[in-house]
Amino acid sequence: MNDSSKLPWTPAPATRKGVLKRLRNAPKPVQEYFAPAEELIEPYPLEVSLSYLFSRLERAHIMALYCGAVKCHKVDIKLAKSALERFENRPDEFRKMFKNVFGKKVPQSLIETFDCAQNVRNNVLHGKSVKPEDFRKAIAAIIYYATEFDETCSELGKFRPFGKLQGFKGAAAPMDKSASRLVLKGLGFPIS
Repeated sequence: MNDSSKLPWTPAPATRKGVLKRLRNAPKPVQEYFAPAEELIEPYPLEVSLSYLFSRLERAHIMALYCGAVKCHKVDIKLAKSALERFENRPDEFRKMFKNVFGKKVPQSLIETFDCAQNVRNNVLHGKSVKPEDFRKAIAAIIYYATEFDETCSELGKFRPFGKLQGFKGAAAPMDKSASRLVLKGLGFPIS
């Protein structure tokens, strides 16, 4: 991993107010997607906000794969949902599936940003001590990652997983279930 101090979202905010400012300066869809975090940042330990943001981020990853499969590959929505319920959303598996669905890798700068935040989260989950500045850095990384990942999905799939997804698939008819099952299997989704 590269030195995180050279990533575009650094330096990290120096205070909780700075973290809130980063969130409030994010694009509106990202702000709204993470909105409850605003109420968590000031009164609670930052590990609460970090956990919440990661749960939402991982949900956006699932939605990106779902929307990509449905919109870009025209698979049946129920089969896509079913496949994603069985999908293990680990970073390495997500990145592999992202490449399968969109035909391009997650940009390296986003991988480095995500990994920086995940290292802090993993330290918290494994009972290691984490400095307040590391929490602020991880939260800033997630906000940046969400903004850039949303843009990446917009470019590759013409939808935004952090935005409102009504009508994301357009008017195109999906494949029948048999063909959808084959496509999902070919993409690497766990399908029965």
